[in-house]
Amino acid sequence: MRIVQFESPQAGRRVGVVQDDTVYDVTSVEPEMQRTVDLFDASQAVSRSLSELAQHLAESPTADQLSYDELWAAEPGGAQPFLRPPLDAPDPHRLLISGTGLTHTGGGASRDKMHTAGNDDAPKTDSMKMFDWGMEGGKPAPGERGVAPEWFYKGNGHNLRGHRQSLQLPAFALDGGEEPELVGCYLIDPDGRPRRLGFALANEWSDHATEKLNYLYLAPSKLRQCAVGPELTTDHDFAEIHLRCTVARNGEVIYDSGELLSGEEHMCHSLANCEDHHFKYPQHRVPGDVHLHFFGTSKLSHSTRDWKYQAGDVVRIDAPGFSSSLENTIEAGPDEDERVTEVLPA
Repeated sequence: MRIVQFESPQAGRRVGVVQDDTVYDVTSVEPEMQRTVDLFDASQAVSRSLSELAQHLAESPTADQLSYDELWAAEPGGAQPFLRPPLDAPDPHRLLISGTGLTHTGGGASRDKMHTAGNDDAPKTDSMKMFDWGMEGGKPAPGERGVAPEWFYKGNGHNLRGHRQSLQLPAFALDGGEEPELVGCYLIDPDGRPRRLGFALANEWSDHATEKLNYLYLAPSKLRQCAVGPELTTDHDFAEIHLRCTVARNGEVIYDSGELLSGEEHMCHSLANCEDHHFKYPQHRVPGDVHLHFFGTSKLSHSTRDWKYQAGDVVRIDAPGFSSSLENTIEAGPDEDERVTEVLPA
């Protein structure tokens, strides 16, 4: 099942179910269900799965219908209904954006190249050591805890952007960096149990030039906006998903990743192991919290390109058979971000 969140300039926030080229407006059937989290809460109250309740409401004869193609093409904030991220929280501080790195069988080489400048004689980096640990113990038997993957914090709901929204290139950043990934979408139920609602396509926008200075700069390089969408897929097999990322400038493609293989078959950590090591922390199991957790990528453009991101560049991520494309335009961040931040006494 494919679930979207969208906004109508006239009617406000909505949640819908996508079937072929039609979006069935669930909110038109149940006005109190304005977000995916509302749909989940309602499904729990009637002891049904999220997909079951969503399908039931979408089949209502009173459900309004929209063209998904038109919704996908609409500009955020314009006069027509437009897409929002498929999962968010009414209070952006109740949404945690995080990620797991060095998970893909091609990702270790990309990271290592970033920190060794392609020097094959350089000592093994800490990144490669951690990647090797994942290869050895990242897919434990069911019920057993494997080796912990890399983990990073990316921000809260204020850093979340949807399809066709702009991604900022901060004035203090050394560069921008696309990361075409899958993101797990979770909600913590009233009993403190993590519930996986599904997966979505995402661009874990980062700053690889800053990270390249020293791998200890990975944490601040991740404190950037990210894009998730356009839809939440509730029942897709996580074993193998094919991605592709392109960057266009002035209408011409300046980067094409080629085929990127993602999903558990192409990862050194299992999905269960990534989830276990994220949700083992009690602070990550607070009832009502929403979690968006990135699972990494196999290839970055940074180590192979001779250009830097600039305002107006368009990043597009395709995943045939999994989701409609995710597209975002890069915009320059405010100039004041380049100035020293002054802290005032209370």
